[in-house]
Amino acid sequence: MSFPVEETDRLLSTTRSVRRRLDLERPVPEELILDCIDLAEQAPTGGNQPSRRWLVIRDPKVKAQLADLYREAGGSWLSERASALDGSGDPRERAARSGGHLADHLHEVPALVLVTIYGEHDGSGRPGLFDSVLQAAWSFCLAARSRGLGTAWTTLHLGAADKVADLLEIPDGVTQVVLLPVAYTIGDDFLIVDRRPARDITWFDKWGRTLQSPVDGRSPLFADGAGITVEVDIDAKAADIWPIASDINLPARFSDEFQGAEWIDDEPAVGARFAGRNKRDDMGEWEVTCTLVDYEPERVFAWHAGDVDSPAAQWRFEIEPLLGGTRLRFSMVLGPGPSGLTALIEAMPEKEAAIIANRQKGQAANMRRTIEGIRDLAETQTT
Repeated sequence: MSFPVEETDRLLSTTRSVRRRLDLERPVPEELILDCIDLAEQAPTGGNQPSRRWLVIRDPKVKAQLADLYREAGGSWLSERASALDGSGDPRERAARSGGHLADHLHEVPALVLVTIYGEHDGSGRPGLFDSVLQAAWSFCLAARSRGLGTAWTTLHLGAADKVADLLEIPDGVTQVVLLPVAYTIGDDFLIVDRRPARDITWFDKWGRTLQSPVDGRSPLFADGAGITVEVDIDAKAADIWPIASDINLPARFSDEFQGAEWIDDEPAVGARFAGRNKRDDMGEWEVTCTLVDYEPERVFAWHAGDVDSPAAQWRFEIEPLLGGTRLRFSMVLGPGPSGLTALIEAMPEKEAAIIANRQKGQAANMRRTIEGIRDLAETQTT
C-alpha cells in the first residue's frame, strides 16, 4: 500500500515549530491530544520497551508555574534577546522574536505536552534513551499538524529540570526530553522553509565527501563532480572571521599544496581575479588564474580556478551566524574543466576512481587544517 506522495510530502515539509501563530483562545479537546499520542506511540522504541510517558499540562495555575520555570531557565533571556535584535536585520532576529514570544505567552497555551521516558541517561554519549523518544515526539507533531494543531519543539525547560520535576511530581528515574506547546493554529498557510539542499549536507561513504551527480553505488569519477566540505564552529562574530577567511594568502599557512596568491585586479568583487600558486610532488608546480564568482562580505567568498565557465575546481567559503557563535564552511568541487588532475587520469584511466579518492583525501586534510587555523586566529583575536 502506498500513500499519496504529494499530501504526505506537504505534511512533512510544512510541519513547523509554531510559536507566534498559536491560537491562545481556542481550547484543544483532550481526546484530540490522546489521538495524537496513540499515533506517536506507534514509533519504534529500543528493545520494544513501552517506557515513554506523556504528561499533558492544562491547569492554568500549573501552566503559570511551569512557564515561570521556563523563563527562569532561559526564556527571559530569549525575550531580552528578541528586544535587543528588534529591527537590526540580524539573521537571528526572527528566531529570537519567535522564541521570545513563546516564552512570554507559554502560560496561555491551551496544553503543554511533556514527553518523558523511564530511565536515566548514563552520560556516555551513546544512544540510549533519546533514540526511543525523539521519533515518537516528532510523530506527535505530525499527527497534530494533520488535525489543524500547531506544536513548538522546545527543551529550554531542561535548564530547570529538577524544579520542573518537583512541580509536576515526576519521580526519580524518569527523564524529561521535550516540551511541546499545543494549540490550534491561526491560519494554515505554513510554507516550506529555506534549507540547504540534500547534496550540500550529505556525505557519501566518508565524512565530507560530496557528489554533484548520482553514481548509484559505483566509485565516483571526475565527471560526477566529486568534492569535499569541511565545517567548524567558531566562538567569534562573522565580522571577525571575514577578514581572515577572505585573505587569499592565508590558506598557504596551513596547506601543504597551496603556496600563495596575488590579486590581478585591484578590488575584490564578483569577476575579480587572482593568481594562485600550487605545488605537489606528483603533479609538480603550477599557477592558475582564479575568478570570484560570489562575494558577499561577512557571508560568502567563492571562486573558480581556471576557466570561469568550466573551472578546474570550484571553491567556496561560507560564514553562517549561529546562536552564540558562527559556523565556517569550506567546500570544493572538482571540475568540470580540465586540470592537472584530468591529465593524470588520462595517463592512467584504469585508476581514475583511486585518483579521485586520493585527491579528495588530500584536499580534505588541507581544508580541515585551513578552517581550524582560521578558527584559532579568529578566537585569539576576540579574547
